[in-house]
Amino acid sequence: MKRSFKKLALAVAVSLAVPLAAYADIVILHTNDTHCGISRNLGFAKVAQAKKDLQKDNPAVILADAGDAIQGEPVGKLSQGEAILSIMNAVGYDFQIPGNHEFDYGMERFLQLAPESKAGYYSANFTNLRTGQPVFPAYKMFTLDGKKVALIGVTTPETLVSSSPKSFKDDTGNWIYGFQEDETGEKLYQCIQKVVNQVRTQGAEYVVLVGHLGTNGAIPVWSSPAVIGHTYGIDAVIDGHSHEQYSKVLTNQKGQPVVLAQTGTKLETLGKITIHDDGHISSELLKNLSNEDPKVARLVQTENEKVEKALSVKVGEATVDFVTDIGGVRRIRNGETNLGDLCADAILEEFHVDGALINGGAIRDKLPKGELTYKTVMTVYPFGNMMCVRQVTGQQILDALEVGAMMEPEENGGFLQVAGMTYTIDTTIPSAVKLDAKGDFQGVFGPRRVKDVTIGGKPLDPTEDYRIAGNAYLMKDGGNGMTMFQDSYLLRDADVSDMETLVHYIQAHGNTIGEGYENPEGQGRITIRN
Repeated sequence: MKRSFKKLALAVAVSLAVPLAAYADIVILHTNDTHCGISRNLGFAKVAQAKKDLQKDNPAVILADAGDAIQGEPVGKLSQGEAILSIMNAVGYDFQIPGNHEFDYGMERFLQLAPESKAGYYSANFTNLRTGQPVFPAYKMFTLDGKKVALIGVTTPETLVSSSPKSFKDDTGNWIYGFQEDETGEKLYQCIQKVVNQVRTQGAEYVVLVGHLGTNGAIPVWSSPAVIGHTYGIDAVIDGHSHEQYSKVLTNQKGQPVVLAQTGTKLETLGKITIHDDGHISSELLKNLSNEDPKVARLVQTENEKVEKALSVKVGEATVDFVTDIGGVRRIRNGETNLGDLCADAILEEFHVDGALINGGAIRDKLPKGELTYKTVMTVYPFGNMMCVRQVTGQQILDALEVGAMMEPEENGGFLQVAGMTYTIDTTIPSAVKLDAKGDFQGVFGPRRVKDVTIGGKPLDPTEDYRIAGNAYLMKDGGNGMTMFQDSYLLRDADVSDMETLVHYIQAHGNTIGEGYENPEGQGRITIRN
């Protein structure tokens, strides 16, 4: 039946079982931030079978992914994303968008991979600045149960700094790709609204935004709540990026209800948005899937076996658990952990420098107690970031620490773990960091949150020069907005990977690590005043 923005009755629930037998008019299954977790939690084989089972009773079922699928574990890194797309094709995805980490293998590689997706990639705001045109189609129109349903893709502008910035520049450093970014968010809102109006004009009765935007820890003006609050005509938003689990209702620019859902990460849940025949929309997070698609299960097993063979070589032993999370929070992104200390120590020792910096977003998984293999280490460092050394001023270090601390206590992938250094963050002082429209550092205009910085056991001198090592993402490419280093002298460039520094450190310490790292909260290098 035709729908003219009549009253929506929105039912939001978390389901502990999959109601496969229940008829639903239109069903949109969704995932986000799977990060190569092909057999983690629910696993792709169960997702594939859930879709098939629902389609037995109702053919109007589609499956969408909200980005960050092809990077995050060795199975993705070893195949540069190809194995993941092959599995997702077998699962039966109908719609995909690029998240910020789809670009981690470089723009050239992603644009090679994208045509291999049977679902196709969609993004309304990912733009080629040389032509002014979107790189991918903005939307895909489905006819389901006789009704037109438009799915619109959108990718966070934060991608410019949360993936390697060099992917979006030419050889001379000029930006050639963008995401409709500005400091207010208006360019993004207007871009999305234009596409929403377009699909409505083309007869879309329902509009679903599939976004990689995020909530907690996302740049506020580009978050999913901000997009919902500054647009109208969208019925539901499938979100990603912040690795959260929620299913809720917000109101749009005109005060009308919009469903917002996100499934967590690595297939912790499967999202299910149902557009019922009477027009109301319900949203669920499905947690218990019992059956696997045998074809997908075999494909997953084959890819896992390839990885196991390549990465099963033993590196050493850990006598303690090295953690990223504490108390259910990704502490690696807003405070010190023993794994952050370890990773920074490995960089410091590798290059024999004054200090080492590593952004929490580069450290993706824990290092468990027991036997350590190349696979274990690669799970910690899945990006394959190369390392570099720069001669920088104390002032540049202060600016970097300030950018890393600007969102504290919220999570921030740019939060800096350190070695050879200590510092304090005073969260009672509002952040005075100024970023430009692309998220690059412009300066600190007000009192600083970061205080009492030491390096080599002595107070840091803003006018002094220091030799600092870190990954090229931060120290060379300006990732997480860290542009303050780019004019400094490059002493050593990209000849050792992050994973190699950690392997070398383990081997140099008798193939056993743990002593001195017993406290999960680290060695007291970072103090946070609340």
